[in-house]
Amino acid sequence: MADPADTPKPSGRAAGDNRPPLQLHVPEPKSRPGDPVDFSGLDIGEAGAQPRPDEAVDPSEIHDLAYGLIRVLGEDNKAHGPWDPKLDPETLRTMLGHMAMVRAFDERMFRGQRQGKTSFYMKCTGEEATSVAASMALASDDMVFPSYRQQGILIARGYPMLEMINQIYSNKGDKLKGRQLPIMYSSREHSFFSISGNLATQTPQAVGWAMASAIKGDSRIAATWVGEGSTAEGDFHSACTFATVYNAPVILNVINNQWAISSFSGFAGAERTTFAARALGYGLAGLRVDGNDALACYAAQRWAANRARANEGPTLIEYFTYRAEGHSTSDDPSGYRSAQEREDWPLGDPIMRLKNHLIAIGEWDEGRQAEMDQRCAEEVKATTKEAEKNGILGHGMHHPFHTMFEDVFEELPWHLEEQAEQATRERIAKFGKERPYE
Repeated sequence: MADPADTPKPSGRAAGDNRPPLQLHVPEPKSRPGDPVDFSGLDIGEAGAQPRPDEAVDPSEIHDLAYGLIRVLGEDNKAHGPWDPKLDPETLRTMLGHMAMVRAFDERMFRGQRQGKTSFYMKCTGEEATSVAASMALASDDMVFPSYRQQGILIARGYPMLEMINQIYSNKGDKLKGRQLPIMYSSREHSFFSISGNLATQTPQAVGWAMASAIKGDSRIAATWVGEGSTAEGDFHSACTFATVYNAPVILNVINNQWAISSFSGFAGAERTTFAARALGYGLAGLRVDGNDALACYAAQRWAANRARANEGPTLIEYFTYRAEGHSTSDDPSGYRSAQEREDWPLGDPIMRLKNHLIAIGEWDEGRQAEMDQRCAEEVKATTKEAEKNGILGHGMHHPFHTMFEDVFEELPWHLEEQAEQATRERIAKFGKERPYE
């Protein structure tokens, strides 16, 4: 038998140290490609079971709402419980129409990217309610600070789809002049802050804007959206600190769709607790919501908006949802997650659930749904063809070269002015003139 004294000690441990060696935990999803899916461990609770406290409640009294799941739509497709926002059928049909339009838009833009008409696109399939329903609960002039999967907010607010496609194609009609990555929209007129590819930067910006609104004595609040993976960024924690310290009229929406680009939510902390529970350490009100239940999404956002508008404080909302497709057109989810996940996701599809609810209350039918889907697809197709007249990727119809020097300085510095003149001369020498669209 080997002498224990001759047994190699783990690196860094002193001889004679009998304490057990430390072990590092590396999060790992329960299923990988080829594995069966088991969602039985999810406690989604019953629709209508969660209490709805007064909007002025102290955050310390609603800790349970950060761990449960606020749900309204039950298995019978009916609305249940105190969180039912009791929206009229016309509002519900409008909400359904916006969600259907977002999905049709995503399908067409994804196809365009695969055809080489644009370089990049990100779909929000399965998450439509977290942007459409939530934004409909806000005032139209409340300032929103989105992440890159909230195209539903623009559609719900009536932003022209033509402008969205021009931006995706970075063509001569792009109001952002080709300076932004496709899908990173901006619209001051629709109170839609510029999307940034730098994760979570929008969260402290939203809090700062809300603080400024309060300082001015305005009535507009701010809302921001961030993915669950991005809550690991320092910017998110700075936002939570400033929001609670200054009682900023802001809503921090966390979209927990289970996956970052290729790593599951456990790397951001999901194995230990909920993302809504992050509110508790800061003294924020925290809600955890069924993100595939459009009525629950609307109700939670309206509750938080009312709370902020009444100077009762900020709210952090976790929308528990599922990213049904890849992170972007650059991602292949079949390489890291089970193919069964989408079909077996226990909270279903948000569009299907809202449609079934309207049918259950006698305000909709399958025929009208089919007509709506067809109308959305045709509208997106027609608008896409109109946008393509302004150019697509690689077809030369883009903003003039000299515009790269514009819109940054109120007065262009002399050295940049010299560079612009030199570049223009070189292009005229090469092409005979500075072509209007390059």
